[in-house]
Amino acid sequence: MKKPLIVQKFGGTSVGSVERIHNVAKHIIKAKDDGNQVVVVVSAMSGETNRLMGLAKEIDSVPTARELDVLLSAGEQVSMALLAMTLNKMGYNARSLTGTQAGIITDNQYNDATIKQVNSEVILNLIQSDEIVIVAGFQGINDNGDITTLGRGGSDTSAVT
Repeated sequence: MKKPLIVQKFGGTSVGSVERIHNVAKHIIKAKDDGNQVVVVVSAMSGETNRLMGLAKEIDSVPTARELDVLLSAGEQVSMALLAMTLNKMGYNARSLTGTQAGIITDNQYNDATIKQVNSEVILNLIQSDEIVIVAGFQGINDNGDITTLGRGGSDTSAVT
């Protein structure tokens, strides 16, 4: 019998410290132990996107849109990697994926991209291998191979998609 698929989304406050990431991991483990396949979407740690934006504006008051997307996407990547490390340390197979690795294809609008499609093959293969998949929210890749971000609330959009 196929296991139910649960998609969980954790915002910046939930992953705002190592202690909080550990608490998030406990919620994920409960869903996994209850017999579910689990995909998790995470935001950047609380305040991280604003910190990165501040750094960018110290360099240029109007940063290049493409480069800003590359920079801002790093926040979610930190969260996803730390969460996957935590789950692995706790004895659960977890794999982190950037938006690109997760197959999230967007239009070419930097800083406010729209998801055009999701190639879910990688995610499906991982969950069929009984891994917990952690996806960086807020980001994807456009037809040119550039990282794009989905704008404010983009991690929620990633989770729904």
